[in-house]
Amino acid sequence: MAYKIVASQCTGCSACEPECPNQAIFEKNGVFVIDPKKCTECIGYFDDAQCVAACPVDKTCIIDTGYPRYQAA
Repeated sequence: MAYKIVASQCTGCSACEPECPNQAIFEKNGVFVIDPKKCTECIGYFDDAQCVAACPVDKTCIIDTGYPRYQAA
């Protein structure tokens, strides 16, 4: 499953964007979004999702259950 950013909670601070090892996070209309096709949940890079770790607002970066779990090659 990829992560997603809850738009109504995103402050647009951009703390998450530079932390993503896959460059899956980008700004759109003043808030940040995660491209689910690029998100690997930081598997193979970090023990914890970096967007979650960097975000100053709890429960803004959450698992998007609409996508299957990432499978490392």
